[in-house]
Order: sequence, then structure tokens, then C-alpha cells
Amino acid sequence: MSRLTDTTSRRRILAAVGTASVASLAGCTALVTGGGDDFDVGMTANAFTPPEITVSVGDEVVWHNTSSRGHTVTAYENAIPDEADYFASGGFAGEAEARQAWRDGLGGRIDSGESFSHTFEVAGRYDYVCIPHEQGGMVGAVIVEE
Repeated sequence: MSRLTDTTSRRRILAAVGTASVASLAGCTALVTGGGDDFDVGMTANAFTPPEITVSVGDEVVWHNTSSRGHTVTAYENAIPDEADYFASGGFAGEAEARQAWRDGLGGRIDSGESFSHTFEVAGRYDYVCIPHEQGGMVGAVIVEE
């Protein structure tokens, strides 16, 4: 009888711990997945979440740094529509300028809790990167449809 009681007690404890763990993580998932009222794309420690988003012409996309690391949102100049305006956190005119500003003093940095937004006026695919985490694969895309 003692063995049954021990097993039952262990199961109850594990169930309680598991429930508490899931409950404590529930808010974390919402924080980094985007799609909320305040932002469309979250920036985790090493990824854009979601990594690809589809919007309509004229829509504004808001990126929000949900991590403790500094990030950038920097368009790949050769991977946006020809007629489109270039975009980068920090307001740089081109990719080379954005990369140089980052090297010179973390230009374009979006700190934890900060946001960056851009309105997309031309249909097409826009690939972008976080400069300091590019080698780790922190890239994303915005697909803009008519």
C-alpha cells in the first residue's frame, strides 16, 4: 500500500509541477510570436518570429525587440523590389551605410523593448537581416501583396 501511495504522490507532484511550468511559459510564447496588437514581428535572441510575414500594399509592419540583445532590421538592398524604398532601423539610405554605422558604433540598434516600423508601398518580396546576428541565421522576409 505504501508503494501505491508513493507512486500516487509522485504523480500528483509531477502533474502540479508540469501544470505550473506550462502556465508560467504561456505568457512567454505570446511575447515572442508577434501578431499581437503592438507588433507584427518579434525579435528573439537569434531569430525573427515569425521569420516570414505576408501583408498588403500600404500596410505598416512593426518589429519589436522581445529579447535582451540588441538587434537591427536591415533590408538586403539587392533583395527588395526595384521600385521600393530602402528600409533599415536607424533610417539609413542603403545597406552599406547601415552596416558601416553598425561597425562604427552600433548604429541602427533596437534595444530590448524598443520597436521599428516600416510601411510597404510596393508589392513584392523584401528580405532583411539583423546585422549582428546574421551569421547565426537571423534573417526574415516580408511578402507584400496587392
